[in-house]
Amino acid sequence: MNFKKGLVGMLAAASLFAVACGNGENGGGSGGNAANEDGQMTWGTVFATTGAVSAYGTPQENAISMAVDEINADGGILDGQEIELVNYDYTSVDTEAAQLATRLATQDNVDIILGADTSGSSKTALQSATQHGVPILSPSASADNYTVASDGNAEEWGWRVAFPDSYQGGALAQFAQQELGAEKVAILMDNSSDYSIGLVEFFEETFTGEVVTKENFTAGQTDFNATLTSLNERDFDVLLVTGYYEEGGPIVRQAREMGLEQPILAPDGFGNQALVDLAGPENLNDVYYTTQFTVLNENALVDEFVANYTERFGAEPDMFAAMAYDAAYVMRDAIERAGSENRQAINEALAETENFEGVTGTFSYDDMHNPSKSVTILELQNGEPVNTIIVDPEDL
Repeated sequence: MNFKKGLVGMLAAASLFAVACGNGENGGGSGGNAANEDGQMTWGTVFATTGAVSAYGTPQENAISMAVDEINADGGILDGQEIELVNYDYTSVDTEAAQLATRLATQDNVDIILGADTSGSSKTALQSATQHGVPILSPSASADNYTVASDGNAEEWGWRVAFPDSYQGGALAQFAQQELGAEKVAILMDNSSDYSIGLVEFFEETFTGEVVTKENFTAGQTDFNATLTSLNERDFDVLLVTGYYEEGGPIVRQAREMGLEQPILAPDGFGNQALVDLAGPENLNDVYYTTQFTVLNENALVDEFVANYTERFGAEPDMFAAMAYDAAYVMRDAIERAGSENRQAINEALAETENFEGVTGTFSYDDMHNPSKSVTILELQNGEPVNTIIVDPEDL
């Protein structure tokens, strides 16, 4: 594996017809595409801006709004058309994401859909988009089966910016062995989450050492002391925690407070400022998690994005904002190359995306509609990012 090191700083609840945090909604229309007599294209978004996963959805909606404003200010798209956004909040309920994607495809008659955020919500939204033949691009869906149709082929209308979980699981296993010298690993996994379960499967497929134990937790759990006490009595080199920051923060805090000192590895679900708040910076030492974006990469494109986002929203962008920002520009790129607002033409242009340069890296789409891109593993010490390790895609 080629590791490159470098120091860095680093709505629906009341009514499905309510527009959340948007620029207004496009009135109905019929046929396969939004009407453009007014010189506008219509893009739809489905993100959770309220509810349990709003920390993922809110920055994504923010970043797309910023990107669309930039595109419009730069002359628009397809010879001067402005992009109108129709934004919906699926309130962190996956079934609502499906219903809202249907509304966008039919009543709002959008050209494309951006969303959703979690893998579960994205998959349900994709089913609706597929039914109505609308390209849908999820910034952050990472489950490997997101782009896999029931026949094993690629979902025709589904795309993503995030690398799939198999990338993450494999990268973490290689990192544990080659960088940390781990021979024995303990695993603490969210057994209520396909995301978590899939990551563990791919980790175990790659890791050549011993998995000494696997313990479970569930989403919403807050007390992990009994499980961690049992783990602390075992002999292992690294602890792998697969889940999201909501549980990850308390796990790290409780583990460190009881004296568990081994390095802790985690996937990109840890990638939120709330992790620091929940764990406490003093407990976030020797913690490593995969991420698709770092704010202080030495890259002019990243610098400009970070500066503009921070000025507009009062906080630095996280990786979810970065992936969403790239999603908007990937769509612009495909539409310009298609030379049309026709949904099928846009979808075919997405398939031909090659060496797209975004703030999350440079990538092309493979035959399964996944981006071929590098995996970044971020090291935290005292709650601060101090080092990144880049895993090249050909090594995974």
